[in-house]
Amino acid sequence: QVQLVESGGGLVQAGGSLRLACAASGRTFSNYAMGWFRQAPGKEREFVAAISRSGSSTYYVDSVKGRFTISRDNVKAMVYLQVNSLKPEDTAVYYCAAKLTPLDTTVVTTPGAYRYWGRGAQVTVSS
Repeated sequence: QVQLVESGGGLVQAGGSLRLACAASGRTFSNYAMGWFRQAPGKEREFVAAISRSGSSTYYVDSVKGRFTISRDNVKAMVYLQVNSLKPEDTAVYYCAAKLTPLDTTVVTTPGAYRYWGRGAQVTVSS
């Protein structure tokens, strides 16, 4: 199994930036594809970004393409989400998730496919 802890959230003005971090511990980190999801009050949990085991493949929801960047450091067992040009509609709790997979090319966009989740980090973007 793997334990995940998010950090780096906070309050930022529209147009600003944050870097969210997810620290992983437990089984071999490089065996897991990783993803970021977000959930706003009263809304469904939404896919944001995913990265394959080695970091060679990434995928983003259309609404964040060009603004958000997912990355990972398999030596430090960390996953990051750089969020730039933030908009009020980006306000949500952001969750880090892990999925064990034998394939380096795997990127997964559905919340139900991920077994392990962090507790979330609040990102609030003011107008």
